[in-house]
Amino acid sequence: MDDIEQVKPILEQIADKWSIMVLSYICEKPQRFNAIKRRFDGITQKALTQTLRRLERNGLVKRTVLPLSPIAVEYSITTMGLTLRDPFHALLSWARDHQPKVKKAQNSFDVRMVREG
Repeated sequence: MDDIEQVKPILEQIADKWSIMVLSYICEKPQRFNAIKRRFDGITQKALTQTLRRLERNGLVKRTVLPLSPIAVEYSITTMGLTLRDPFHALLSWARDHQPKVKKAQNSFDVRMVREG
């Protein structure tokens, strides 16, 4: 963990709220912007645009303009982006497996905070 400061900027790019979910979703197959937006409740158009641009800039997502009328844009995972599939699936699996324990810890904390006032 000595190099945490060196990799911190990269981790901040890929480990934010939306990036993990978007990358996990497009790992399965390329998706159009609106399909991605519909998949995730609460993501705004602006937040999704920023997320996709950041992922594209970092070489994790490829943006392809499709020759359709009206113009359509499709996002696909790059070879480098695919290397994140297993770590992300492990993280999502951990979250599913530990969700009850996390909720219990949160409830205990909240009750304690109310008591301590």
